[in-house]
Amino acid sequence: MWIGLLWYFNFVQIPSMPKIPDEQKPAIGKVIAPAALFWFRWAALSTVVTGLILATLNGYVLQALLFGYFKGGPETYIGIGMWLGLIMAYNVWNIIWPNQKKALGLVEATDDEKKTAARTAMLTSRFNTMFSIPMLYFMVAAQNLA
Repeated sequence: MWIGLLWYFNFVQIPSMPKIPDEQKPAIGKVIAPAALFWFRWAALSTVVTGLILATLNGYVLQALLFGYFKGGPETYIGIGMWLGLIMAYNVWNIIWPNQKKALGLVEATDDEKKTAARTAMLTSRFNTMFSIPMLYFMVAAQNLA
């Protein structure tokens, strides 16, 4: 869900915004974007939590977070994927969401602050989109090394 919404924002919503008539844009900013961002940030958190639980239950959480330092092998790959996911989740909660709140007018901000916040959120989201490809690769590669 998290990655699906990330790709929706970057490949559907952002490129489509210039094509939407001005009188319809408030529906995006007041209804669709806040709802999508709610699911986006909570999907990010649930992905991290369930991933850490799964890694703990399978006994490799510490090795993975240390990039397989003591063992090597699949723990190195899953560790890289986990750290990429943790960085992406940090970006969602600490950069994208606070800036989106300003851009969407959910918190007080001047027009210049809204413009800067929208750009910061968009660029961070693009960063996360690019990180999603190696993250998914390393998560899958780890399974295939065992």
